[in-house]
Amino acid sequence: MAETAIDYGAVFKALPGMVALLTPELVYADVNEEFVRGCGRSREQLIGKYLFDVFPDNPNDSAATGMHNLEASLYRVLATGERDTMALQRYDVEDPERPGEWQKRYWSPVNAPLLGPDGKVVLIVHRVEEVTELIRARTGSPGNRGSRARVLEAELYTRARELQELNERLRQAHSREREVALALQEAMLPAPRQVRNHPAAVRYRPAVGALNVCGDWYDLVDLVGGDRIGVAVGDVVGHGLAAAGVMGQLRSALSAASRVAAGPAQALDVLGRYAHVINGAESATAATTFIDCDSHVITYSSAGHPPPVLVHADGRTEFLDQATDPPLDARPDPVRRPQAETTFTPGATLVLYTDGLIERRTEDIYTGLDRLAGALRKHRDQDPETLADTVLMELLPPGGATDDTALIIVRL
Repeated sequence: MAETAIDYGAVFKALPGMVALLTPELVYADVNEEFVRGCGRSREQLIGKYLFDVFPDNPNDSAATGMHNLEASLYRVLATGERDTMALQRYDVEDPERPGEWQKRYWSPVNAPLLGPDGKVVLIVHRVEEVTELIRARTGSPGNRGSRARVLEAELYTRARELQELNERLRQAHSREREVALALQEAMLPAPRQVRNHPAAVRYRPAVGALNVCGDWYDLVDLVGGDRIGVAVGDVVGHGLAAAGVMGQLRSALSAASRVAAGPAQALDVLGRYAHVINGAESATAATTFIDCDSHVITYSSAGHPPPVLVHADGRTEFLDQATDPPLDARPDPVRRPQAETTFTPGATLVLYTDGLIERRTEDIYTGLDRLAGALRKHRDQDPETLADTVLMELLPPGGATDDTALIIVRL
């Protein structure tokens, strides 16, 4: 039997409950039939109109906050790409048949994003449930129903306002913590720059819902002796400021060790011993490469980290996976780590990354590695900055990854 095509436009209009679609400019793009009936406005009075031109605050109520609270919620959805459930709101509506007369109304709103292919919010699904009758429900005997109803209404509304204020304080606290995180990130991670004469690009994407700095890190260093550079990447278990603090210590330690070590394996040996005395460094991973651009040789070593990728000038991709060892601080007694080397020709591209770029809970890790190799081969002629953006767009889920992602690309 042939499948019947679903008319999603008809489905939307028949949805139970009041549902509207808003553009990022907060203009009505569409409304369902229930929304038209519930708000007392025709489609012509809604579609193409700015939300708060249609439904302003009650000018006769100096304490009205419904418009402010709804606007803040909608802008949070646009900024975060996440659903926002609001507390109970009093939001009076002007009587469409009696201009200047306002009806006391109570609503329970939920705002959710509709994301486009690029992960940006293209529409907001604005769903509201009117609870005016519930708030005004009368209980008890006929003699005292009116007074008890007013008490119930006042108590419910007061609790909703308290919840709204608590949520706002929590958001402000999170905002302050995020500002600290941003400053910490700027201090701990090196800025994008050209390493000697080699263009480089770096990207950092925190996990969905995480602070802007977490446990992933990267580093680029100039090594002593000729045209030599070091490129490293690492991952600390956990999120938030605690993981960021551990990340900063490990990055700084490896950066210093790389400048004096004979090779990447020795640098990771030193880092492993240091990680042993840092709380929170358990199971941290790292990969580091020493690149000699005079002899065209890359020497590398990995402590439990996904392998770097070398994209040769002819498009061949090579995973640097011949010197892989357990994570930092995985052994009670440190053992000398392995290292390996490979050659390249000018024009090759070296890519280091963390597991948020390739791992998905429903996939084998090799699927992610193959996807990365395919994207790098396909777009290998792009400059590092463009290539970094392309790789993130093609590999990360539209709504963001559930793990942090660091990416560093160097043209050799």
